[in-house]
Amino acid sequence: MTAVELALPTTTSQDRDHPVQPRSDRGAWKRRAPLLPALVFTIAVTQVPFLLTVFYSFQSWNLVRPGSQHFVGLRNYVDVFADSQFRGAMLNTVVLTVVCVLVAMLLGLGLALLLDRAFLGRGVVRTLLITPFLILPAAGALLWKTTMFDPTYGLLNFVLGGETDWLSEFPLASVMAQVVWQWTPFMMLLILAGLQSQSKEVLEAAQVDGAGRWRTFASITLPQLSRFLQLAALLGAIYVVNSFDAIFLMTQGGPGTASTNLPYYIYQRAFEGFDIGQSSAMGVIVVILTMIVSTFTLRLMFRAFDVSGGVR
Repeated sequence: MTAVELALPTTTSQDRDHPVQPRSDRGAWKRRAPLLPALVFTIAVTQVPFLLTVFYSFQSWNLVRPGSQHFVGLRNYVDVFADSQFRGAMLNTVVLTVVCVLVAMLLGLGLALLLDRAFLGRGVVRTLLITPFLILPAAGALLWKTTMFDPTYGLLNFVLGGETDWLSEFPLASVMAQVVWQWTPFMMLLILAGLQSQSKEVLEAAQVDGAGRWRTFASITLPQLSRFLQLAALLGAIYVVNSFDAIFLMTQGGPGTASTNLPYYIYQRAFEGFDIGQSSAMGVIVVILTMIVSTFTLRLMFRAFDVSGGVR
């Protein structure tokens, strides 16, 4: 027997019949075990209610008519898409989401460019600009309703010198102003993180080559910020599309249905009209539409980068 054969471990028939479990697999399960309670809790509070909502969406059930619950199939979905108020609420939701995300992103980009420069008191200014995002949405909505848009004592009429009832004459625009005020700091923080992650050497090289500020911004800074802008648009759209506090506390969806969005209309059908079937169908539709928009945005984000993580 050679020295190499003596150095090799011998394998018995028992070892072949009962292979040893790799230690890496056991270690991985030990590391994942503490996460199982959180996973179970997440499934219990998110997926189980959604499955119940899907089940109720196929039922005709009104709480003011006991014993009326019965299976109707896709009838609720047909009635929902035939509802003109639902289509109006969907249009308001799209307008509210697109306008708020775009305006908040542009304002956040401008503020981030200002804060990216060194000046006296930059830390204080940054803290003050972040403050609106730290306020509870309900508190922010009441703040704007009572101090900004009040027709008698509001600051807006005091500055402009008029007596406009903003919440009655411009309900959707008033809600947009409050939502933009609330979400601009979030956009600013994301974009500022992208600005501060830029390579200083590249910026200095562009300056040495004679590139002006606008040329440097368009050719270097903006492509660098593309993933941050896409992430801001994705997260902002997901949150703004579910806006409820501002509409409930500022306009109650009115006048009429002028400022009603999908979450508030679902609330009206479920808790004021007691129609569990159609409100559940509306909720399922909103979730599906949100998933479609999120998937489309994520694909755009992934296409902007190669496998190594660099911008294409």
